[in-house]
Amino acid sequence: MANKITTLKLEQETKQRLEKLREHKRETYDEIIRKMLFILNKARVEPEKAQGILEIIEEKRKRMLDEKKQVEEEKQEKEKKLTTK
Repeated sequence: MANKITTLKLEQETKQRLEKLREHKRETYDEIIRKMLFILNKARVEPEKAQGILEIIEEKRKRMLDEKKQVEEEKQEKEKKLTTK
């Protein structure tokens, strides 16, 4: 049986909060929500492991944002060099 797709209406704040749980830029909202449900279920049984998972997600997110910032800075530097010539 093929997976069926549905649409969810989210408030902008909820969407932004989901995006803060994104580990990589191509992660879908479905993947984020499934990850949240996994962590919630894990927290009920093994709270320490759930905390560890959240810490790993935070580290990956920080790395992703740092890489994005670095790319932006490099892009600005290239644009600056082009405009000064």
